[in-house]
Amino acid sequence: MTPNRPDVSIITLNGKTPQIDDSAFIAPGCRIIGDVTIGPDSSIWYNCVIRAEVNRVVIGARTNIQDGSIVHCDGPMPGVEDGFPTIIGDDVLVGHNVMLHGCILHDRAFVGLSSTVMNGAVIEGDGMLAAGAMLTQGKRIEAGQLWAGSPARFVRDLNEAAIAGMRLGVAHYVENAKAHAAATAEI
Repeated sequence: MTPNRPDVSIITLNGKTPQIDDSAFIAPGCRIIGDVTIGPDSSIWYNCVIRAEVNRVVIGARTNIQDGSIVHCDGPMPGVEDGFPTIIGDDVLVGHNVMLHGCILHDRAFVGLSSTVMNGAVIEGDGMLAAGAMLTQGKRIEAGQLWAGSPARFVRDLNEAAIAGMRLGVAHYVENAKAHAAATAEI
């Protein structure tokens, strides 16, 4: 499903070319630039920008970055020699219009729509950041926790039904991406 279309930009920058698994879905309007890796069965939805010219962005398997989201990273700086890459694990749900910047999302993390996750912030597996929230620099959502607000704060532990719902969402997006890939293949 890797695009070779004029409506998607895959750009080599600073000698780094995005590495996109052939099974990944990249929707029309996306811009993917520099040191980016996208794993199998992941989906990057309409009009997303993933830009990695000063560090790297890694997206695991079966992860979805939904419409209008921006993923970036930060380069080395005083006191932070490695800078802030953005590392996104497997089976991660990232809602519409999200900003991810120099953060780490472990396997099965969830980021609600219109949220922001800043440099050095971490969301552990089965952790959830609510819609519209801002996880500020260096904050950590532990496994199974829900955080909300701006700045985000701990709200409660997630129950098994909420965690199961996130896993269903991952499966839905893998299948939905296949349908969209077929529909957009002729563009």
